[in-house]
Order: sequence, then structure tokens, then C-alpha cells
Amino acid sequence: MENTTHLGVYGVVIKGDKILLVKKARGAYIGKYDLPGGSFEHGEKPIETLKREFEEEAGIKITEANIIDANSVVVKWKNPYIDKIENMHHIGIIYEIKSYEGTIKEEADGLDSLGAYWYPIADLKKEDISPLAYDALKFKKLK
Repeated sequence: MENTTHLGVYGVVIKGDKILLVKKARGAYIGKYDLPGGSFEHGEKPIETLKREFEEEAGIKITEANIIDANSVVVKWKNPYIDKIENMHHIGIIYEIKSYEGTIKEEADGLDSLGAYWYPIADLKKEDISPLAYDALKFKKLK
């Protein structure tokens, strides 16, 4: 088994009783719903990564965001790129998105996302979403 670490930046956007999620096209959460966000590019600050990832995955431009959490989970999955089971330590810096410009893009980004959508929080099941997204639902009362 391969031990790996993945560090990313993710955003929680709540609108009424819905949360903005992307359906994952690859990685440990393939086929599940996840918070928009992702990995750093070399030299990026967390807020820069968040803004870039949101534009890529959800098609919107973040205008205001605040860090609300830093979390981590350990996930075992079969990585098809190395044909091994990975024991991935996934660390996420979580932001609350206070405001944004643009319209949510429901098309796949050609990389990680199969599209961004508003999902009713009450309809989400733990097995259908990433562990970081599940844990972020505790912030659903934020305005």
C-alpha cells in the first residue's frame, strides 16, 4: 500500500437549503460529489488556488471568502495510475464563499469536475459525497 498526502483548498457555498458541489471525474472521490477546489500550483497562496479552482470547476469568480476550517481525512482507494491501493491523507483548507460573480457552469471542466450543481443539503447521503464535503456541512448555518 502506498501512503500519500494531498493538500488542497476548497470552498463552501450555501444558498438557501442548497450547497454548491462538483461531481468528481477522477481521483479518490470519482463519481462522488465534492466541494469545488483543488491542489496548489507552485507558488500559489491558498486564496489564489481557491479562486483559480472555482473558475475552472464552477465557472464563477470569487469576490469574498474567509477561511473557516482546516480538516483532514484518510481515504483508501485504488489509484489506477499506479495500479496500487493508496492510503491518502487528504488535507483541506476550507473557505466560506461570501460572494461571487458569474453563473455556475454545469459542464465538465475536462479535468476533475463533471460539472457544478446546486444540491439540496437534505437530499445528500454520506456515501455520495467526499468526507471533506460531508464535514463541511456543519457550516450550513453560515450566512
